[in-house]
Order: sequence, then structure tokens, then C-alpha cells
Amino acid sequence: MALDTPTRERIETLLAEHQVVLFMKGTRQQPMCGFSAAATNTLNDIIPTYHTVNVLEDPEIREGIKEYGQWPTIPQLYVKGELVGGSDIIRQMYTSGELYTLFGASAPDRTPPEITITEKAAEAIRGGMANAQGMALHLEIGPDHSAGFQLAPAGDFDIVVVASGIEVHFDPGSAARAKGVVIDWVTTVQGEGLSLKFPGAVEIGTLNVHQLKDRLAAGDITLVDVRPAHARAMAAPLAGARILEEEGYEALAQLPKDAPIAFICHHGVSSQAAAERFAAHGFTRLFNVEGGMDAWSREVDPTVPRY
Repeated sequence: MALDTPTRERIETLLAEHQVVLFMKGTRQQPMCGFSAAATNTLNDIIPTYHTVNVLEDPEIREGIKEYGQWPTIPQLYVKGELVGGSDIIRQMYTSGELYTLFGASAPDRTPPEITITEKAAEAIRGGMANAQGMALHLEIGPDHSAGFQLAPAGDFDIVVVASGIEVHFDPGSAARAKGVVIDWVTTVQGEGLSLKFPGAVEIGTLNVHQLKDRLAAGDITLVDVRPAHARAMAAPLAGARILEEEGYEALAQLPKDAPIAFICHHGVSSQAAAERFAAHGFTRLFNVEGGMDAWSREVDPTVPRY
């Protein structure tokens, strides 16, 4: 479709007013798609400030920016009014060091990190990669210590580490944050999976819903609800709970490092991951609520809807 004049002028005004603009789904604090999250994680590693435009809130810009730069996907990064590209190009320029040069930043440290992979984890990884011919195991660790594994082709500028016979590929920021990390295979009440333990990170405690009820009544713990908006709409957060999606990690990270904090989600899986991210940032008294809101409904308050 043709780009109408008012929308073109709005885009040009945005690009004139801000040196770096990322058109994305969601915001820097709350990306709403994996590609937008990857783009913000990358930019957060290099530059302190940049302007974001949430295309989900502006359908005219969402379609118009695709026509403006003749680029079909979101996110899109513009620097000094020029289109740099989408998520894949941002990623490629990040790993190669070109993005650092573009922003006048110092070249990244490319020293391979020392990591540990337990034999149990190595066995699980080998099994999972048995049919992944031509693919490499990538570990991405965001600035907030959120972490994820993915299978993807090896990149020319990957930082590669071999531990317990397993080859792991990193981008520069992830490599720096991976120093001393231990990758293990763990079994919990939520299931089995790979787990990362950062140096100095404390173990996550557990609370059942009855213990949580007592702690809330005593007022000696902060409860953080990590569920997305659609889940909170089906079952409202417990009274006094802080909402991770609304406040963001940065705001909650201002809590005292020794504050007791409990995390709750639907069944206790996402809340465990959130607690681990806080542990990586030096918080020392963290708890995961076993069974989550579903257990609260079953065992404490049946008026809370189950979904």
C-alpha cells in the first residue's frame, strides 16, 4: 500500500528528533515478541538510551514504517535517520562488532568464558542434539540475566566454548555474563530441564501456598506476580502483590538485596525462572511459590478462578 503523507511526516519527525529509533512490538521495558526482545537486549548492551516506538499501539506507524523503509518486518532500527535493519541484521552486526563501531562504543571483550557443564547436563544436550545436523547450541544471557538455549546455525563471529565435550556459542554480551556459570540438568516439582547457576547466586527457596498465606498475613514478605496480563485477567493478583509486567525488572531491582521476595505464576514454572534472574543480581532471600495460583485456588481460596 502507498504511504500517506501524514504518516510519512510522523515517521520523519520521529527520526529527526531521535538519533536512534527502534520500531518494535512493546517497549524497551516490556518487549512483546521475541525478536523485539532480542533487539532491545542487544542495544541495551551497547548504548544507554534510545527511543522506541511501540507499533502495537499505532497501526498507522506499524504498516507505514514497513512501506517507508521497504522493510517487511518488525523490529526495525534507524540510526541518524537511516535504516540499519531488522532483528537478524542487528544481531549479525552485534556479534561481528560492527554495531559497536556504529555507535562509537569500545570493541567488545571476546575472551571465551570459563563455564562448567555437568555430566548430566552434557548427556541431556547430546541427546537433544542427536538429530540437529548442521546446527549449533547457542546460549543467550540478557542484561537482566534472563537466559535461553537455542539451536541455530553457527555464526562467523560467535564466541565458542567447549566444556564436557559440548560446544556452546555466545554473542559478546552473553559471553561476558557467562563467566563462571554452571549448566546443570535438574529435576523439580515443575519438571526437568537445563538450569544455569551464576557465580555467587543463592539457592531459590520454596513456599507452599499455606506458608505464603501466613507470610502475607504477617507482612514480612514481598509477593511478585510474574503472570502476563491475560492470565491476571482470568484470576486477579493476590492483594498487595507487585506486578512484574507493569513495574519491570529495573524497578523491582531497587528493592533491598536482603528483602524476602516470593514469586508466583500459574503453576510455579515462570516464577522459578524469575526468581533465578533476581538471584543472579545478588538478591539473597528468594522463594518460589509451589503450584502457583492454581494451588492457591485449590488449597487456600476456592473463590479464585482456576484456568
